[in-house]
Amino acid sequence: MTATALDRRDLEFQLREVLADSTLVRTRQTGDALEEIYAAAARMASQPLARGFSLVMRQYSDYIEALALARERYQSVSSANPEQEEAFEPLIARADVRCDLLAQKAACEGGLALCLYGADLLSEENEHPDAALRAEAGSLFGLLAPVIAGWPAMAFPDDSEASQRARTAAGELLGRKVWHGQSQGLQILMQRMQIDLQAAGSGPGQQWALSLSETLQQAIRVTQSLGQSLMEGQTSRVLANSQNYLRLFGHVLVAWMWLRQANVAARALPVAVSEADEQFYRGKVQAAQHFFHRELPRVAQDLVLLRNQDDTCLNMQPEWF
Repeated sequence: MTATALDRRDLEFQLREVLADSTLVRTRQTGDALEEIYAAAARMASQPLARGFSLVMRQYSDYIEALALARERYQSVSSANPEQEEAFEPLIARADVRCDLLAQKAACEGGLALCLYGADLLSEENEHPDAALRAEAGSLFGLLAPVIAGWPAMAFPDDSEASQRARTAAGELLGRKVWHGQSQGLQILMQRMQIDLQAAGSGPGQQWALSLSETLQQAIRVTQSLGQSLMEGQTSRVLANSQNYLRLFGHVLVAWMWLRQANVAARALPVAVSEADEQFYRGKVQAAQHFFHRELPRVAQDLVLLRNQDDTCLNMQPEWF
């Protein structure tokens, strides 16, 4: 997908017509819906948003294909009794297969929610009657744009174009966007995240909110430390770990998107009107649990490297390869 034919007039909100509920993305399992999202993303006025959508849709297509395969392909079930008739079960009956699928679901649906949030910000920036809120949305989108474009690209390490996109986005995020306007975008982000952190109810959602809040606080402290080093002229040392910062920032944002979805699902579950609705909401809660239990903790190593301003890669010389 390219940005050459992007038209701001078509941003007026194609995605809201495609997705009846942008928070929960109900149309996730139909090919037609994916094609419509592709088309809407192709008409986006924001180049980072279009790039983010294109990569997330690649993940989404892979997820749907893997899900269909796991449901349709059967395997033999071993038995200790040699006289027992051979039995078969679908691949999705295996917990390890469901774990892989859950990881895909958490990544692509979390990334899609982030892209949709970015699209909402652009709409708010262009359409909101309050000038102050338009400016706020613009500042926040400016901060999130490299994450929307770069974080999904990190899921394709063997794709040279995607890898280059991630490197570019990482340098832009840590080198410029975080500090723009005295970090106004970061301050707005923290305020908006705090609303959803406080909205988390009792039970798992509350624990996830605490986990996200703690990670966010550590990320802010690391950011302040990196900013001080940049002011002291240690630009090369700071930017050497910019991809770790992109991964940290992206995971915090996607965790926020999952907390928002889990908050909505928790309120909707008690009043679900059909079994399909109940399964849909439970799937969202379970995917949120996966992200908070298995994905968000992965940024601990990024925090260590950033906190120490690790110089391993910086000091590696070209001649040593």
